[in-house]
Amino acid sequence: MKIIIIGADGQLGSDLSRIIPVEMQIPLTIKDIDISQKERTIDIIKKHSPDVVINTAAYHRVDDCEDNVETAFLVNSIGPRYLALACKEINAKLVHVSTDYVFDGSKKTPYLEDDLPKPRSVYAISKLAGEYCVRTIYEKHFVVRSSGLYGIAGCLGKGGGNFVDNIIKQAESNPELKVVGDEVVSPTYSADLAKKIFELIKTEHYGLYHIVNHGGASWYAFANKIFQIMGKKIIINEVKASDFKLKASRPSYSVLQNGALKKIGLDDLRTWEEALADYLAQKGYLKNK
Repeated sequence: MKIIIIGADGQLGSDLSRIIPVEMQIPLTIKDIDISQKERTIDIIKKHSPDVVINTAAYHRVDDCEDNVETAFLVNSIGPRYLALACKEINAKLVHVSTDYVFDGSKKTPYLEDDLPKPRSVYAISKLAGEYCVRTIYEKHFVVRSSGLYGIAGCLGKGGGNFVDNIIKQAESNPELKVVGDEVVSPTYSADLAKKIFELIKTEHYGLYHIVNHGGASWYAFANKIFQIMGKKIIINEVKASDFKLKASRPSYSVLQNGALKKIGLDDLRTWEEALADYLAQKGYLKNK
């Protein structure tokens, strides 16, 4: 099996590169492929002739998307369309990674795959459009939504960090922290997501999947759990998302449930607390505990 990993140097892509055997993978970065360029994208996919293409590329600076609408749709919507066309031409499976932000947060109980999306930002609309492009063009697809991602490599599109690393760094120089308490997500370790994607592509159970670590937490509760596991006492003040006056709207509740995975017997992911403890250990944050 030959597997192209688009965005191989990103947060999820790096974990996929670690988990998928080296002899099976074809890692591609933005220097190798720009999925917004149709002919070049299709040519590259056809040249490598993979069995699977995993697309982790995205323009996910959520607030910047409000000002750069064309770029958001080129990368998040049109690019996945080109990949679907290319994969259809060579009969390769396609994995496209989407987001929990396609929901508006009004449900207040974990979202399942058949819940109606209601995107509230340019970023969310463009990601949902990308889902539909993939799902309508080519049947051999796995569209994967996740939530609250953090990983060892960090998010390239957001300066190379993630929520866990950033909050720990902030605590080193600030006596008190302010963290949003009215946005609830499913904190998910990207290594766990990568392992499940690798497992899923070995099947032919095509469709839409939510893949997250079990459970949900506000960013405030998430932050408190980080320092609790580390054995550190940090003053954290709970604030509202509206206090930050961000351009783009975020869902107040975007906890996902792995409903489709459960139906095919593959929902064995850890709780978010277990995954977080593992991540903190892997990064060396617990060495002095």
